[in-house]
Amino acid sequence: MPQPLTDPKEYAVEEVAPDVARLRIAIVNVYLVGPRRATASRSTSEWVLVDAGLPHGAAEILSVAADRFGVESRPTAIVLTHGHFDHVGALEALLAVWDVPVYAHVAELPFLTGRRNFPPPDPTVGAAVLARVAPPDASKGVAVGRIRALPANGSIPGMPAWRWIHTPGHSPGHVSLFRSSDRLLLAGDAIATTDQSSIYSGVVQRRELAGPPAYFTIDWDKAESSVSALASLKPAVLAAGHGEPMSHATLAADVATLARHFRLRTRPIHGRYAVQPALLDDELSALPVSARSSRVRWGTLSGVAAATFAGTWLYRRFGRR
Repeated sequence: MPQPLTDPKEYAVEEVAPDVARLRIAIVNVYLVGPRRATASRSTSEWVLVDAGLPHGAAEILSVAADRFGVESRPTAIVLTHGHFDHVGALEALLAVWDVPVYAHVAELPFLTGRRNFPPPDPTVGAAVLARVAPPDASKGVAVGRIRALPANGSIPGMPAWRWIHTPGHSPGHVSLFRSSDRLLLAGDAIATTDQSSIYSGVVQRRELAGPPAYFTIDWDKAESSVSALASLKPAVLAAGHGEPMSHATLAADVATLARHFRLRTRPIHGRYAVQPALLDDELSALPVSARSSRVRWGTLSGVAAATFAGTWLYRRFGRR
C-alpha cells in the first residue's frame, strides 16, 4: 500500500488571482474559478472546479466551495486537465453531491470512461512523491459519470474568459487553461512548480520550475512541444497541478528557458519512455508480434546503453588521476 506523506498542513487555500483560488490537497492542487459571493445575503455564485485531486480531499473541496460560493452552490462544471488518479480521485464523491457535467479533452475520454487504461507509470525516472501516494492500480482507467468532451473551438463551459490548450505528453488528452486578460496559466501537469522526484520538495512545496512529473509522462517529444507552446503565451502567473503558484518578474523568461533546455535538463536519458513514447493498448495490439517484442527490447536496451554511457563518462571523469 502507498505510504501517506507526513505533511502537517495537508490542506491549504490560497488566492492566486482575481476569481481564482488554489486548494492544495497533500501534493496536488485543485482550482476554484469564479467570483466569490460578495455578501452573506448572496447565497450562490457561478464557478467552475478545475481538477478533483486525491480521493480523501472531497470533504475539503466541498467545505471550501461552500465558504466561497454559498452552502447551496454547486459548480457550473468540473473541468479536468487530465485523468490521472491524483486529479480525478474525489470525482465520484463530488458527483454524488453535485449533479454537474465533467469536461475533458476528447483524447482523454477513453481513460475517463473506463474503456482504456493509461500506460503504466515509470518509477525508474524518479518518483519519490507520486509513488508514495499512488494506488496499486494507478494506471487503471476510471468510469466518470456525466463526462463530456471540451468544445473543439477552445472555449471552456462556465469559464468565458478562458481557453483551453491541448498540451499532450504527460497524458494523451492533457490540457492547460489560459486567461489572456492577465496571462494566468493553469498548467495542470504540463509544467510543475516543484520537483516531484524529491520527497522534501513535494512536502514543503519548494518553488522550482520543472517539466511534467516524469512518473506518468509517456511521450517526451510531445511534452517538450507542450512546454514550448505554453512558453509562447508568456505567462505572468503560473499555477500548476503540483507546487506553489509563481508570478515573479522573470516568469515568462524562465518558462522560455525551461522550454529551450527541456531536452538537456528535463527529459530523462533512461526509463520506459525515454527513447520511444508509450503505445496505447489498441495501438500495441495492432502491431505484429515481432514489432511488439522489439519495442520492448529497444526500451530495455536503451536503458542499458544510457547506463553504460554514464558509467564510461564517470570513469573518464573521476577514475583517472
